[in-house]
Amino acid sequence: MIPFLDLKAQYAGIKEELDKAVLGVLASTQYVLGEEVAAFEREFADYCGAKHAIAVNTGTSALHLALLAAGIGPGDEVVTVPFTFVATVSAICYAGARPVFVDVDPITLTMDPAKLEAAVTPRTKAILPVHLYGQMADMDAIMAIAERHGVPVIEDACQAHGAVYFGQRAGGIGLSGCFSFYPGKNLGACGEGGIAVTNDDEQMKTIRMLRDWGQEQRYHHALKGFNYRMDGIQGAVLRVKLRHLENWTEARRRHARHYSDLLSGATRIRTPVEADGRRHVYHVYAIRTHDRDGLQKALAAEGIHTGLHYPIPVHLQEAHLDLGHKPGDFPISEAAAREVLSLPIYPEMTARQVEQVVAAVEQEIYVC
Repeated sequence: MIPFLDLKAQYAGIKEELDKAVLGVLASTQYVLGEEVAAFEREFADYCGAKHAIAVNTGTSALHLALLAAGIGPGDEVVTVPFTFVATVSAICYAGARPVFVDVDPITLTMDPAKLEAAVTPRTKAILPVHLYGQMADMDAIMAIAERHGVPVIEDACQAHGAVYFGQRAGGIGLSGCFSFYPGKNLGACGEGGIAVTNDDEQMKTIRMLRDWGQEQRYHHALKGFNYRMDGIQGAVLRVKLRHLENWTEARRRHARHYSDLLSGATRIRTPVEADGRRHVYHVYAIRTHDRDGLQKALAAEGIHTGLHYPIPVHLQEAHLDLGHKPGDFPISEAAAREVLSLPIYPEMTARQVEQVVAAVEQEIYVC
């Protein structure tokens, strides 16, 4: 059996460090926020090349608060993509705004700047590109359009820890960048977690208050806020894991290159493309094939676990049919949803396991 992800192998490799960090929090009794969270905020901001980082309980909360701090509210529109995890769109709805979709680029599956300008209206108050699968969107083009229209960009970097766009790390280009630390992410907590990074002092101040009941100081509530604080244990865990992130990322990239090299002769499969000037961190290694479901079943029969990211674009999800979209509105996203299949990829994976996966894929789809 080859798992899609092996968190037990990750834990085994850092067990001593992780156990010590967790026990330290238990001894300190700083269970909510506290010194470990504050230290992680400083270290992650530095890692991203950002001035500030504000740790919260989930990546969704980071997106929600970044939008609120940017002044987004009822009656506003936020432009994003339909080919993403639903949390991107949910955060917009939580802020009271309306999601407006633009289709994705057919190669990178990130926001297509060529389609973006037509979606901007006088009601547009933010643009929210998604750095899907670990590759950053075309930020120069997106930022240029945003600047022409005077609207901020909030980066959904929930899958893109350490991704780079022409020398700049994910999260540090827009007004805010938002990350998830769900356990399966490249940098994952032992539970839930998220963070917003920003270079803007006011954005930082507002997000920091909003995550803790809108308090400027204890029991002095300047804003109507939320209980979105990060646990102390997660802060300590993430500090340990951050020290390993670059090595883990390089392992993912090595496995991705091995996959792509071995699958280069496939006639019925498209492998992911790392766009010029970008460092893809391969949170997901998603191939595309017309018989996705058949291939997934065949791999499962061989004991190879795969994933679907994502089988239904958000504009066709039942929860968001009120937006008024129909099949055919975003054809690139819809085609991707029918075709993508995520192969196993994680740092502890061996070259032999990659080769076993490829052999099983070849057996099913025929390589010329």
